[in-house]
Amino acid sequence: MCVFSVDGFSVRQQESERLYDKNFILAIVGQTLFTLANTLMVHYNRWIEFIGGNVEQVGSIMSIGSVIGLFLRPWIGSLINRFGPRVMWMVGYVVFGAGSLGGLVFDKLDLSIYILRSLLVLGAAIVFSSSLTYVTLTTSVKRRTEAIGILGVGGFLGFLFGPFLGDLILDREVRTEQQFAVLFVVTSAALIVPMCLAFCLRKPPSVTGNHRVYKHGFFANVLEFWPGTILLCGCAFGVCMTVPLAFLASYVDELKLQIPGMSTLGIYFACYAGWGLIVRIGLRHLPDRIGRRKVLLAGLLVMSAGMFCYLPVTASQPWLLVIPGLLCGTGHALVYYTMAALTLETFPQEVRGTGSSLSMMMFDMGFVVGSFILGMLAERYGFDSLFIATGCFVLVVAIIYAGSSVPVWRRRQKQVATNKGNR
Repeated sequence: MCVFSVDGFSVRQQESERLYDKNFILAIVGQTLFTLANTLMVHYNRWIEFIGGNVEQVGSIMSIGSVIGLFLRPWIGSLINRFGPRVMWMVGYVVFGAGSLGGLVFDKLDLSIYILRSLLVLGAAIVFSSSLTYVTLTTSVKRRTEAIGILGVGGFLGFLFGPFLGDLILDREVRTEQQFAVLFVVTSAALIVPMCLAFCLRKPPSVTGNHRVYKHGFFANVLEFWPGTILLCGCAFGVCMTVPLAFLASYVDELKLQIPGMSTLGIYFACYAGWGLIVRIGLRHLPDRIGRRKVLLAGLLVMSAGMFCYLPVTASQPWLLVIPGLLCGTGHALVYYTMAALTLETFPQEVRGTGSSLSMMMFDMGFVVGSFILGMLAERYGFDSLFIATGCFVLVVAIIYAGSSVPVWRRRQKQVATNKGNR
């Protein structure tokens, strides 16, 4: 590529296609530390059970807490469009920290637990929507899918260490209120460095395109730039994530899955996140080579298979938990960034915050409905019914998406490009 030119265009083009610079590394480190804090909260169901709840109530609290994030997503997207993703990124850290520190004050199974869980979900919603928007605004179109995928590497690193650290804090069969207090303090403290790093990030370039779409509002923009059945994949991914984020700790406790001298949750997430990290980095260019739809479909099928692989796990064979950990980690590595890129590609830069919020809304919807229904299934019929229902749902979504065509908007854009080329 030419580096110099009379008008400086080639220099700017080279800079825009550069990905692994200091700014991007700061974003990855910040995302890693936040995900560590967020995954410490995979033990939140143990807190609910500690103050008197059961598995069905865990599902209800997780579900109702996520409803707030679901209904506020349009508002979050509009705020990102207005104030910028960097500012909202820091706001998300503050909201999440408030939800965590609130556990030091409120310890009753009443309205307060729903509010605190809602703050955790809302804070994470703002952070992930803002980070997704930020990387799409600061990277070139050619490397956007790769940028989303590599940012997700920070998420896998957080998954690798967060649950294990939480297990160290709660490393007793009979847990105490002081242990949970340490959990909430450590979670909140882990947000300090990411907030400082977000403040140091450079501002994304200002968008000077068609502001008519910005004035339309969230739902009008969603209808105009509708991304199609890819949204079902986001919902399926949300349902899948209820397993590690909402029910896994309760599942391990109920089946008494103990690996002598080791953290059972730590082993699971080491397989899930460690292997997922390798897959994500090793196959980061695969979507550009064979197509994002194919990679996404492969990931959905692997995640579905992973759910069925929970069924043989027993107290006498706890090591079998490694198999669903590896499969679900592989599926996560292939699904999330291709799904996000396919959802965002129909939205212009002026409303990129709307696109990222829509993507996360579908995740929230899957998490909300999944937590509620799967919690009831687990309480009444056992955890096997939870895994079977999840695996079947993901498989059905994969079949529907495989048989669907690209959205009309995208076909129209391709036709326009073809007509221009013919001229």
